[in-house]
Amino acid sequence: MGLNDSSPGAMRNGRGLSDQWAESVVVRPRTTERHITVHKRMVLGFALSILTLIIVTAVAVVLSVRFEECAGRDRDGAAGESGSRGGGGGSAKLNGSKGERTGERADEEGVQPWRNSRLPGSLRPRHYDLQLAVYMDNFTFSGEVSIELECVNATRFIVLHTDRLEVRCANRPGGGVMRIHRHFPYPANQMYVVVLHRELKPMRVYRLNMSFDAAIEDELLGFFRSSYTLQRERRYLAVTQFSPIHARKAFPCFDEPVYKATFTLTLRHDPQYTSLSNMPVESSSLSDEDGWVTNHFSRTPRMSTYYLAWAVCNFTYKETQTDGGVTIRLYARPDAISSGAGDYALHITKRLLGFYQDYFKVQYSLPKLDLLAVPKHPYAAMENWGLSVFVEQKILLDAEVSSSSYQMELTMVVVHEICHQWFGDLVTPVWWEDVWLKEGFAHFFEYVGTDFLFPKWNMEKQRFLTDVLHEVMLLDGLSSSHPISQEVDQATDIDRVFDWIAYKKVSNYLKGRDIDIGGMMDRWTLQMGYPVVTISKNQSEQLPTHYITVNQEHFLDVSALTTRPLLTSLSPLSSLQWQVPLTVAVGNESSVGSESLIWINNKTESHMIGQMDDKTWLLGNINQTGYFRVNYDLPNWKLLIQQLHRNHQIISVGNRAGLIDDAFNLARAGYLPQGVPLQLIGYLPEETSFLPWHSASRALYQLDKLLDRTDEYSLFSDYVLKQVASRYHQMGWPTNVPGNEGNVLQASYQTEELQRELIMLACSFGNKQCHRQAVAYISDWISSNKNRIPPNIRDIVYCTGVSLMDEDVWEFIWMKFHSTNAVSEKKILLEALTCSDNIFLLNRLLNLSLTSDLVPEQDVIDVIIHVGRNPQGRNLAWKYFREKWDVLNARYGEALFMNSKLIGGVTEFLNTEKELNEIIEFIRVRGSSEGNTKKCPLNS
Repeated sequence: MGLNDSSPGAMRNGRGLSDQWAESVVVRPRTTERHITVHKRMVLGFALSILTLIIVTAVAVVLSVRFEECAGRDRDGAAGESGSRGGGGGSAKLNGSKGERTGERADEEGVQPWRNSRLPGSLRPRHYDLQLAVYMDNFTFSGEVSIELECVNATRFIVLHTDRLEVRCANRPGGGVMRIHRHFPYPANQMYVVVLHRELKPMRVYRLNMSFDAAIEDELLGFFRSSYTLQRERRYLAVTQFSPIHARKAFPCFDEPVYKATFTLTLRHDPQYTSLSNMPVESSSLSDEDGWVTNHFSRTPRMSTYYLAWAVCNFTYKETQTDGGVTIRLYARPDAISSGAGDYALHITKRLLGFYQDYFKVQYSLPKLDLLAVPKHPYAAMENWGLSVFVEQKILLDAEVSSSSYQMELTMVVVHEICHQWFGDLVTPVWWEDVWLKEGFAHFFEYVGTDFLFPKWNMEKQRFLTDVLHEVMLLDGLSSSHPISQEVDQATDIDRVFDWIAYKKVSNYLKGRDIDIGGMMDRWTLQMGYPVVTISKNQSEQLPTHYITVNQEHFLDVSALTTRPLLTSLSPLSSLQWQVPLTVAVGNESSVGSESLIWINNKTESHMIGQMDDKTWLLGNINQTGYFRVNYDLPNWKLLIQQLHRNHQIISVGNRAGLIDDAFNLARAGYLPQGVPLQLIGYLPEETSFLPWHSASRALYQLDKLLDRTDEYSLFSDYVLKQVASRYHQMGWPTNVPGNEGNVLQASYQTEELQRELIMLACSFGNKQCHRQAVAYISDWISSNKNRIPPNIRDIVYCTGVSLMDEDVWEFIWMKFHSTNAVSEKKILLEALTCSDNIFLLNRLLNLSLTSDLVPEQDVIDVIIHVGRNPQGRNLAWKYFREKWDVLNARYGEALFMNSKLIGGVTEFLNTEKELNEIIEFIRVRGSSEGNTKKCPLNS
């Protein structure tokens, strides 16, 4: 470890200090030249020889001690102020064991900044020069980093982050040294501390040099490894995942987002691999000694450590170029590239770069953008600047077998990550409590960007309501919700801010109309949940009939809270209030009046509205531009239901979907009788738009999970099928036109999605004709070995066939799962295997997922989630999850707690918040008992 004063004013031997980082050299002993007179007498010569031997031995011992002092915890070391290079080199390993260390004792003033969870802020990194040698044969790497530091406040302490690194140090000899008092790791806060004998001076620039070794882990964080099979050969790759706090696992750094710096990276590795990073390769060379390649990458712009990225792999690529000269490459497995599976993502990325540049009026900052498709990853994707990493399922599209819903999902992931090249990479929140700023913007632009690519999908104006607004309000209405902005003090708290509240709730504010954002933000970001606004016609004789009464209260779904203490603990929430922009319109059977905007600031208010009579109805939150639910008095609900049954098109499609979602959720939470939403959807046989059907189906599946084990289930399913039957038979099933498989025509997208929604409802709730059609498709596939099932409904047909047919069909699907190379097809085949009613087969699949190579490692969590969604497998999946916790925790480590699929899946297959709290408590207890104190944000 070397510390050089690199300030312009720092001079040595009359020369300015160099910015080149100092190589380690062995400290040499000083010897004074002396003339030795050799006595003619042999005795004196012999004595002198003995004396010389003693001196040399003593010097060697001193040198050894000084070298040991580099690694000592409490002894003095030295760091040179010079940036010039010296000859020779050496290093000594530092003990990296965990726990309190003697080196952590307080200095004379008793100051110990490393005990704080945040870095002290006295130093600011300006540039990192990082050199790594990557050994893929034994999955290790070694590195040297030179950090240029600016001193902000005088300090004797250099405190930065390291985690799981075996740090080595390098000393410089020579005059003008800055003496190191001690240095040591502080594992409790994942920090490394260098204590100096004298203070660093403000406004000066210094250079810190460190060497280190580490393992390329397999738990999906830091610099981790992955593998895939190509032509029956196992191949490996290594890639980084630094967000949110895992750059410290790969090199010593100031690993907080506020500490932006530039980076130059050098990667040395076996020539059979390719290396990638944020920037293009500036120069490359081959070693004459071992034939290894060394790639020097260009300097990055200023950015946070968690956006630095690199990869070492033997992938191939396809490329394109924007009109502005930005090179876009998609790297993937050779078989995926040759099949054209990456072409779609490459094409839309080129269009999106141009779209965002025009929209934000800011040019893309880098000369290239690489898209890397990896077999496994803790997230769907990561927006590293210039090197975005995607799990294969979210970027590879096989047009022959992929459904329109799969295409839409993949599109939105790419749109989200490309948006982050501006919101996140270029503009970064200072600290993690404000992560919602970048994620909310990116999530909102999923719909804006997809609308640009495919305008007739109508994503921003319609699909946003059901996929974002309705989904997040369902979660945000639970007592386990939390404010958008959360205090984050400890590293263990950071992961919990990456949830659907941060991603989806914020995007709803962006969707709103022109309002005074500043005056509203505190109430909407610092309070959990949202209000329910109840509108009723004036019943008071003191006010005329064109007045309405509006009441607001905190919406809370208490249906799952079964104990009085839980209800009592929620009493403080009843005092929450919001500033609500409420739009209201008055309508009748022939028309709807213009909307009025009312600002609601108090618990109860009265407002003047248009003239009303007994036949006019009120409609609030027009087109659901506000983030709240709307309730009405029962007479108004009756009038709205009558209107939908008489002429539903008087009410806009967005409001029809909103009425359905509000009614079902208000009923579940106890604000409405359960009969109101069921009467409301009685108009659906006449509904021809996708959005209200989609809203209804989400609510009906929620009820299905609650009622599927009750005696009344058949009454419920019969009622649903009654609403579905006529529209289902009218829409029919799609045909698979040869040569057009997988090509989604924009003009028919909404029609295809409605058709798919109706088929799924019909098959899920037991329509016999739907079952017969699914079985016929599967039987034809088995007998002909030709899959003629239209891609858009394959997942429905596969699942229905497996659930209704015998074990041979399950084995057939299992065989197809292993034989296909299409990523999207593998996904739905694996999900279909979890649809069986056979407990033995479900248990077999669960066991195979962890005990063999037959189920890829990245799919194990998917198996558990989908078995849990199956009514026959719900208890089995939960039991398996508990019993195999040790295995899962050992395999996935910290990444298990960050897995959004696991978190979302668990919340789906648990019926009540009580069950959800049970699994949260289980993970917390088991995690802490094994030394893992990370909180699991399952309430998201």
